[in-house]
Amino acid sequence: MPPVLLKILSLEWAGLIISLVLALAGVLVGLTLGSAIGEAVAACSAALAAVLAVGSLRHLLTLARVRHAHPPPGRLIDLGGYRVHVLAEGRVRDGRLPVVWFAGGHASGLAIHHLHRAFRDETRSILIDRPGTGWSDTGPFPRSTAREADEVVRALERAGEQGPFVWVGHSFGGLLVANVARRRPALVHTLVLLDPTPLETIVFGPRLGALKEMRRTAWLGGFAQLFGINLRERADARARLNPGHAKVMDAVRAVLGPEVEAARCIEARAGRWFAEASIFQELTPEGVAACAWDTVVYDRDLGDLPVWLVAPQDHSDADIAALPESQAGSADNARRMFRFFAATRERYLATSTRSRRIVAPAGSGHNFVYENPEFTISVMREVLVGTHTPTSEPTR
Repeated sequence: MPPVLLKILSLEWAGLIISLVLALAGVLVGLTLGSAIGEAVAACSAALAAVLAVGSLRHLLTLARVRHAHPPPGRLIDLGGYRVHVLAEGRVRDGRLPVVWFAGGHASGLAIHHLHRAFRDETRSILIDRPGTGWSDTGPFPRSTAREADEVVRALERAGEQGPFVWVGHSFGGLLVANVARRRPALVHTLVLLDPTPLETIVFGPRLGALKEMRRTAWLGGFAQLFGINLRERADARARLNPGHAKVMDAVRAVLGPEVEAARCIEARAGRWFAEASIFQELTPEGVAACAWDTVVYDRDLGDLPVWLVAPQDHSDADIAALPESQAGSADNARRMFRFFAATRERYLATSTRSRRIVAPAGSGHNFVYENPEFTISVMREVLVGTHTPTSEPTR
């Protein structure tokens, strides 16, 4: 979809424009046909346009109430025509460097708030809402990892935050912070990758139905949200049909807490859905081919920056085996998928000459950040203790 059209659709009042266009189209068809059929078409179009307009107005009023009830807890930083929300709390203590956190998917800072809470009394802890998420504006289209890497750095600099930082990213957040490290190594003291997603997974791996569903839901969610229909609950209900997903969702809600969960209603925006749909276009072989050189972080790209890769061992990454594709396929194919996903993330160790592999506890899966937050917190405390004199150590 052309970026200019995505920009228009991401406007929360775009539903009113669509309603007006539908009504005018019905009138033109009626005048052209000039018969009972034309009149019927015009009447139906007008009725549908009226229903959509009411839904759009309802969405705008609900969004206004939500924004009033949940003002941004941090600062809105102007990046030149759009704003990015930066929540920075605490101060540097005992020589520990500030930490910047990113969750997986195309999620807001709230999605990893439990780790922010754990460290804001120990050092400077920073959450950034990527454009289109949380309290940030949607920003320009198309959305991309490369663009967001530039945006989060500019937001930090304009917010007056002083680096170097410890950058932490889970899943697709790991791909994002690795991009920051490649572009702006002077701002990175240590890179902590929590089971990061490598581009090889998308290019050479199986065509996962889950990724296709994520893109489809984002497109449908954007159009539905324009008219006051939030598909998030329906998407969550479908996800809960998979016991593995239900377990993770329960863990996320448990660690984030009711206050954070309530604030996440700020994301019931069309712009959020369309931003997600745009950046998820990268998650196809064709999308990766178009952006690979700007997005990939490959062998030796990070020089001697300290890189900590924190992830389960091959045999304990049970959530990969729970994927529908591996359940439906043969046992041999499932094992191959299992090995592939586990092996591709290990390539991040080759990005730096000072990499370190930390193995998550037995039984951990991709979302150990939520299912075993105590382990993640303990690793991060070890990282911060060593921020003055980082050393490369063997796998433990």
